[in-house]
Amino acid sequence: MSPAIDEERVKVLTLEAYADTIVPGEKRSETDRAIAGASAGPGAVEAGALELLHTEATGVTVGLPYLAQSLNDHAKSYAGEHDLVLDDDVPPFVALPFAHRTALVRQLTAPGHPEKDGWVSLSLFCNMAFDSAAHLHTADAIRAGHPGLLALGYREPDPDGFWRFPKFSYGRKLAEVHPDTTPSGSPA
Repeated sequence: MSPAIDEERVKVLTLEAYADTIVPGEKRSETDRAIAGASAGPGAVEAGALELLHTEATGVTVGLPYLAQSLNDHAKSYAGEHDLVLDDDVPPFVALPFAHRTALVRQLTAPGHPEKDGWVSLSLFCNMAFDSAAHLHTADAIRAGHPGLLALGYREPDPDGFWRFPKFSYGRKLAEVHPDTTPSGSPA
């Protein structure tokens, strides 16, 4: 890695590449190196994976610099084992071709790997950014066009911010609303 790229940039590129490995998406531009472009449409990065990872409630925020450095160390070792020459103008994990990124992540998350818990946690948060927008209020995320929620078929709430379902998902009404339920839907 060129010394001209600072530590924060290395961390961001590496974590973006990891998130893109978990939920792949389209490149943001022709020069994008973090996103491999392995899938059409937006992936975890566009869905806000880094924003979610930097949310204190995840419990992983403090460890992100370590995880990025560790991932790059693993990428260097992996490249050596597979006779891959890595471009040094991006972090080692970013320099790996997509198929090799996925193979390395598969190794790191495999049963028995001593660091598995950390890599699985990181993977889960990348997935959560896409499929639940855990870092955003759901109604706001949908209104803003969150790619994961839209891909999953979420629709906008009613104008008052609540979702109502005129057709019951099971094809029939399952129960009557409790008489003490408040207008907001909360139990009394």
